[in-house]
Amino acid sequence: MTEIQHERLLIIDFGSQVTQLIARRLRELDVYCEIHPFQKVTDAFLDDMAPRAIILSGGPASVIDDGSPRPPNKVFKMGVPVLGICYGQQVMMHMLGGRVERGDGTAEFGRAYVTPTETRIDLLNGWFLEQREQVWMSHGDHVAAIAPGFDIYGTSPGAPFAVTADLERRFYAVQFHPEVHHTPNGKTFFQNFIQDAGFTGDWTMAAYREEAVRHIREQVGDKQVICGLSGGVDSSVAAVLIHEAIGDQLTCVFVDHGLLRQGEADEVVSMFRDHYNIPLIHADEADLFLGELDGVSDPETKRKIIGRLFIDVFQKYANSIEGAEFLAQGTLYPDVIESVSFSGGPSVTIKSHHNVGGLPEKMGLKLIEPLRELFKDEVRALGMELGLPASFIGRHPFPGPGLAIRCPGEITREKLDILRKADAVYIDQIRKHGLYDEIWQAFVAILPVRTVGVMGDSRTYDFACALRAVNSVDGMTADYYPFSHEFLGETATRIINEVRGINRVTYDITSKPPGTIEWE
Repeated sequence: MTEIQHERLLIIDFGSQVTQLIARRLRELDVYCEIHPFQKVTDAFLDDMAPRAIILSGGPASVIDDGSPRPPNKVFKMGVPVLGICYGQQVMMHMLGGRVERGDGTAEFGRAYVTPTETRIDLLNGWFLEQREQVWMSHGDHVAAIAPGFDIYGTSPGAPFAVTADLERRFYAVQFHPEVHHTPNGKTFFQNFIQDAGFTGDWTMAAYREEAVRHIREQVGDKQVICGLSGGVDSSVAAVLIHEAIGDQLTCVFVDHGLLRQGEADEVVSMFRDHYNIPLIHADEADLFLGELDGVSDPETKRKIIGRLFIDVFQKYANSIEGAEFLAQGTLYPDVIESVSFSGGPSVTIKSHHNVGGLPEKMGLKLIEPLRELFKDEVRALGMELGLPASFIGRHPFPGPGLAIRCPGEITREKLDILRKADAVYIDQIRKHGLYDEIWQAFVAILPVRTVGVMGDSRTYDFACALRAVNSVDGMTADYYPFSHEFLGETATRIINEVRGINRVTYDITSKPPGTIEWE
């Protein structure tokens, strides 16, 4: 566990896909928190961490089943506020003397409305302005009888004990999910909980910077570090942070894998060599990557090939750097979440990420991931704290595998060239219309189909492409950006006129979920 001196809140993870959004809400309120899977939370762990408050997350299990997840009994004997959410409510009731039953027609999934009882409590300050509050439910089982000492403070059609509390022990339990954006007033709910717990809000990016620098120095000592630099915001912030900690002990390896956007390699080399004076190796490995990817169409196979080759390239350059014992990466929270539940918890894998999962033993390098517990917007805030240019920090996210996952089907140099040009036109259009900073991420995907078209008096048989633009807070959920038809028509005309090889343009209006932001 990182030695943090700030006020700490423990989130015990029971496997919900949205547990990490609890942390996201709390960090917006300047509260330092850690997520740990229930298997790792022992009595000794609790003594060591000494959290000021504890939150029990949701999860897919049923407390009625033998062997279902439990927190230690010590959680309820520490004298700190405890909040149970969904499964967390049910396990709290079950362990403290209440009763949980199977759904049998009382399940709730999606939007619901909680109405208050006559008695109000501080936890619900700022709620029920319209006599009911919109929340997001996702439960099959339900609490049939609350534990001794608890009272009811809110109900919903499918959850008669939607909000319960034991005010004397400061135990709170809710059936809904205040952490998701579909509970619009969820931030207020968490604000009330942390005020009750006495948090002063001492967690900031300035604090994170200070702690991270100290931890990197302790971890590295006098050894050398190589940093995998992709040119995106994440790896760039990681590099600048590590450079602040250890100076010339850091060497960045910028792998030009032939899957970058137009002009990106030159921009990255110029910024790091000229502006930050950080030692940089520009590794032009396009032939290696594109050769290995030739004929490959399965997205998981693409990601694994790219991940393996990144490791191979780093190994090659690490061998040329005397004393290199560490490899640094810009891995973020959402990367880890989608690959496997954070810290080894029980949630379901969505897709693998090229830079998640540790290093093979043959590398002989230890891993440094100073951003592993940060969301994308927190990384941007840290970048601003470190003094990176605002124009760079504000760049849209770009995936580590690059254009490989924006090129469904087989990858060819021809398709990549077409994709780069189309993407450049699209982003230029967005900037010209003053929309770039309103959009979280925008890009073009070239589709693995050719379509018939007419240009002038001639028949064409060229590729189709899809425009993608989404708004998001943290990358966990996203909605498509509502461009005007005029913008889309103008952009399609420009791409078809300016990019030889494309004769059809579509716009992707899929949200996340059910889709992901990237196409692969």
